Amino acid sequence: MRNFCLRKKREHCRHCARQWIARHTRFLILLSARSLVTSSFPTMAHVKSQGTVANNKQNNGFKDQHGLQCIAPLVRTAEETPEPIPTTVKGTIPSWIRGSLLRNGPGKFEFGNQHFNHWFDGMALMHRFEIMDGQVTYRSRFLRSDSYNLNSEKNRIMVSEFGTMSFPDPCKNLFQRFLSRFEMMKPTDNASVNFVKYKGDYYVSTETNFMHKVDPDNLESKEKVDWSKFIAVNGATAHPHFDPDGTAYNMGNSYGRKGALYNIISVPPEKDGNTDTLQGAKVLCSVIPTDKARPSYYHSFAMSENYVVIIEQSVKMDLFKIVTARLRNKNLSNGVYWDPKQETVFHLVNKHTGEVSPVKYHTTPLSTFHQINAFEEDGFLMMDLCGSDDGKAINTYLIQNLRKTGEALDEVYNSMGRAFPRRYVLPLNITNETPLQQNLNTRPNSSATAVCHSSEKVFCTSEDLHDEDLLEYGGLEFPQIYYSKYNTKPYRYFYGCGFRHLVGDSLIKMDLNNKKLKAWHQPGFYPSEPVFVPSPEAEEEDDGVILSVVLTPTEDNSTFLLVLDAKTFEEMGRAEVPVNIPYGFHGVFNAA
Repeated sequence: MRNFCLRKKREHCRHCARQWIARHTRFLILLSARSLVTSSFPTMAHVKSQGTVANNKQNNGFKDQHGLQCIAPLVRTAEETPEPIPTTVKGTIPSWIRGSLLRNGPGKFEFGNQHFNHWFDGMALMHRFEIMDGQVTYRSRFLRSDSYNLNSEKNRIMVSEFGTMSFPDPCKNLFQRFLSRFEMMKPTDNASVNFVKYKGDYYVSTETNFMHKVDPDNLESKEKVDWSKFIAVNGATAHPHFDPDGTAYNMGNSYGRKGALYNIISVPPEKDGNTDTLQGAKVLCSVIPTDKARPSYYHSFAMSENYVVIIEQSVKMDLFKIVTARLRNKNLSNGVYWDPKQETVFHLVNKHTGEVSPVKYHTTPLSTFHQINAFEEDGFLMMDLCGSDDGKAINTYLIQNLRKTGEALDEVYNSMGRAFPRRYVLPLNITNETPLQQNLNTRPNSSATAVCHSSEKVFCTSEDLHDEDLLEYGGLEFPQIYYSKYNTKPYRYFYGCGFRHLVGDSLIKMDLNNKKLKAWHQPGFYPSEPVFVPSPEAEEEDDGVILSVVLTPTEDNSTFLLVLDAKTFEEMGRAEVPVNIPYGFHGVFNAA
């Protein structure tokens, strides 16, 4: 009898839920403008067409891998090290390097007996490598975000993340748990992606409307900052760009009655007295997506001397699915998908006037996370980025996949597309007199094309920024340049991680003059994003060092901070760390 009653109650709850959704779908979408979709989520592209992976392999010529090493220890929960500890230096770390490498990434993957599903869901763990007089110390702290504090207090997952829905309170009865599905989700403030600097202050950020001010010396959490209290946006990327005068530019979505908007944000370079860091921030312009109910996901954007480039890629966000995720008992990631039939569109925005170019630059379906550089020359805008011809890669980064072994691990990796560096050449002077149906790219030695279809549409194809050698390294991601001197300007070198595994397994230096590479690789070790630090008397573009945190899943070996000569790409020294460090995302060098 009791089972019969429970079954009838469940049937009644399902019936109520269906009626509620039918009546309130429009209300939910409108309400998302204020609350639910405040997360501009890291993407997990749900690929509906497996053919794109095969096409990507055929087009780029990359090969499957077999016998991959298990990297589960790189994505396990770590203990924080709040007080600085010494490292063991081998080789020589140049004495002119004075400052700290600040890194950010996920470091805690469970609370109690509840586990996060996706790599991006892990709680932010901040790292600091202080380099002084040839010696290195290390410390780390978990960001004391509201998400971290609440999860810790209850010893279970209380705040939903990208790939994990928060669990209902086990103390509630069945009907109370049913009603909890109708509660609005609070956006996470788990700022685990990057360190950024606004007006001299350091923040850790993700892609929601929250970031946290932190002390760069001891990594203590200081203040939570909400973008939406200063400007009408529901989030901002973790990859702002900066002009030489310190003006910061960023990008964030907003959601309203008419759907989504892409917004370009500017933040002035200096504080005005004791005002908040984001005081004075403004929206330069708003751009309407091709599909307002399904805007594109973006992790970053491109910027040249005079333009910001919005990359409306083929990775899309279904706002209805995101808004109703809790009702449908689905993760937020369920609403992000790859549309192989949707062309990518580049929108150009004048940084100085906020004017949006009437010309839309189209290209084939593209998935991109990181831009390398962009600059203007001879009436063209060159935009360099790491891109893939399919959008499945991030769908792979479930924690259970990262912890697989043997053939199962090989299968996961080989199902992915790879990102390779490429250049698009965008002609800037399009008028009604521009010739149609012919390649407008007149730059010497460039295989990129730009064909004008009308005064408002140019179709572009890219050129590779590499030769066949890079195919052997599995493509390139986490690109970096000598940013302070060459961002928005013509340049020659960039650096990144090669990806013959689910995480970087090599460091790469690319030379754009000949598209040749230099590489650092040591079997069984996995380097993080390279950070370029120029030497004090730098005259050439590659005068300096590369810093990278190198991890290993083997207990017999140590994690270490690697120092490479940026010119020769040979190891100068390393500082071995005696504690476990999980694989992270991004960071910056804070000069002393």
